[in-house]
Amino acid sequence: MTTPAPIDLRSDTVTRPDEQMLAAMAAADVGDDVLDHDPTMRALEERVAQLLGTSSALWVPSGTMGNLIALMLHLKRGDRFLAPRGAHVLNHELGSAAWLAGGMPDPLDWDAGPGRPTAEAVRAQANLTMAYDALHTTLLCLENTHNGAGGAVVPPHEHARLAAAAKELGLKVHLDGARLWNASVALGVPPAALTVGVDSVQVCLSKGLGAPVGSVLAGEAEFIKAGRRVRKMLGGGVRQGGVLAAAGLIALDRIDALGDDHDNARILADGLVEQGWQVTAPQTNMLLAAVPDVQLTLQRLRAVGVLAVPMNGQVRFVTHRNVSKSDVEEALRRIAEAGV
Repeated sequence: MTTPAPIDLRSDTVTRPDEQMLAAMAAADVGDDVLDHDPTMRALEERVAQLLGTSSALWVPSGTMGNLIALMLHLKRGDRFLAPRGAHVLNHELGSAAWLAGGMPDPLDWDAGPGRPTAEAVRAQANLTMAYDALHTTLLCLENTHNGAGGAVVPPHEHARLAAAAKELGLKVHLDGARLWNASVALGVPPAALTVGVDSVQVCLSKGLGAPVGSVLAGEAEFIKAGRRVRKMLGGGVRQGGVLAAAGLIALDRIDALGDDHDNARILADGLVEQGWQVTAPQTNMLLAAVPDVQLTLQRLRAVGVLAVPMNGQVRFVTHRNVSKSDVEEALRRIAEAGV
């Protein structure tokens, strides 16, 4: 039996640049970004800073590097930082927050809903004791959307309360906004409405927006100036980076199209529910399904050409720009016929 062509719902990182993006990359105006600041890279950074409501920004090869640079600048060795339980900086960045940034991570429970701690939880857990041998809490790291919670969105009023609580406590605030674009589209608010009160924010271009590589770290000018040095220290300085930045500029033109991914996620969720699956209703382009045996389910899905991944003891599906509505309907048909 021939396995059908796969429908890849593992992640929105599997997207590939289309002809328009490849043409922009080939025609990019470039320079040595380390020596002279590549002109296309500069244009991308300025545009992202404007979208996020910050004064400056810095292209980085990956979201993990962007988060790491922020933590290295915000933390002193041994400082405690708070982050929502299951946050990407806690579970999916190889411990670099502790190993390289020297921070002591402390997870916050989701007392406001999936992926969402309350301001009261931040105040309670900061534990700002003056004892000389106690941990010093200096940073709150937020995530929007929350990957581990299935693309859960933090609305602007909750974000503002969290940032305000951190400032009351004297904490810096870093926002891992790898999928902030999705949150913006889902909520119908500009991205800058979701960065109020932060000292730094990282956003990805290589997920739902379809660029082949790259994220951007944004903040105030002095922070980004320091971040540029740390990026070089970590091996992230690039030369003719405009080739990659050109893809990022095209990607930013496609933020509104993320709504199609959200619609497709809802179609997939509704179809799975009709087939008897236990699915958490998606808020953006991700959905989590509770199954008795995750690995067996993934194997059976793979056998009919539907690719997914495990996430926190569940099966995760992610819709993206390279999966159409008809692809989602075909995936549902395959799953139903195979009785997965």
